[in-house]
Amino acid sequence: MPDTGRFPENVTSAANGTLFVSSIADGGVLRIDGGGAVATAFLKPGDHGTPSTFGLLVDERRGTLWVASNDATAIGAKGPTGTEGGWVKAFDLATGALKQSVRLAGEKTLANDLVLDAQGALYVTNTFAPQILRLKPSAAEFDVFVEDEALKKGLDGIAFGADGNLYVNTFLGAELFRIDVRDGTAGAVTKLETTRPMTFPDGLRAFRDGFLMVEGSGALSRVTVSGDRARLDPIGQFAGPTGVTVAGDRIWVAEGQLGLLSKVAKDGREAPSFHLRSVNVD
Repeated sequence: MPDTGRFPENVTSAANGTLFVSSIADGGVLRIDGGGAVATAFLKPGDHGTPSTFGLLVDERRGTLWVASNDATAIGAKGPTGTEGGWVKAFDLATGALKQSVRLAGEKTLANDLVLDAQGALYVTNTFAPQILRLKPSAAEFDVFVEDEALKKGLDGIAFGADGNLYVNTFLGAELFRIDVRDGTAGAVTKLETTRPMTFPDGLRAFRDGFLMVEGSGALSRVTVSGDRARLDPIGQFAGPTGVTVAGDRIWVAEGQLGLLSKVAKDGREAPSFHLRSVNVD
């Protein structure tokens, strides 16, 4: 990764294999073409008032890249601007022009990861509150899709399952939840039993009949849910992974190494190098 992409937080992909990567330390969004060979700035650090960038999601139906943008000073990432609060911004996928900017309501907000439903509504996890927020098509503000104290330990990754229900994890709680969804309405929130303990679960993406998930401990796993139990099958180990996406026959992982963020900020030590790495889709 170039120097403007330190501590990558998330990665997403378009159907043609183009990758987009956010940065918790530097902000902005990098666009990577050519199978990971060429990186250019899709969104420059600080553009449109964006400080740290988190979740990313390509919405090809609407020609949009959704970007979660936050004041992450509280977790040791000052970012290139002083914009306060948590935001989700929509950019034209072809030109990079800003199409929409929506602030999360409330005093404690951090827009983390993003997912779309079949109707085009966008969902975002609020890490600083036990909330999943929803932005309906053509809406100007988020509504609270679900708020539950069970989700208070750092909501992070989010994805829809093949069963139509919503699945989320908590970074600090090391938990995995299912939120029942019927006719666009949230139902029961169920904590799932996992076949092994998780450590700082982060990026979560739908994959075949289950999910792909990375953890800060280094694990990339395939997650298969049966009833209230989730089986975690190992795929590979990485350096502090934070995001995952599938592009063609490759699974791409962003190595965010967030465990070093506070040390670099406090001690002034030189940041390590950062990478996107990939493995074959089996």
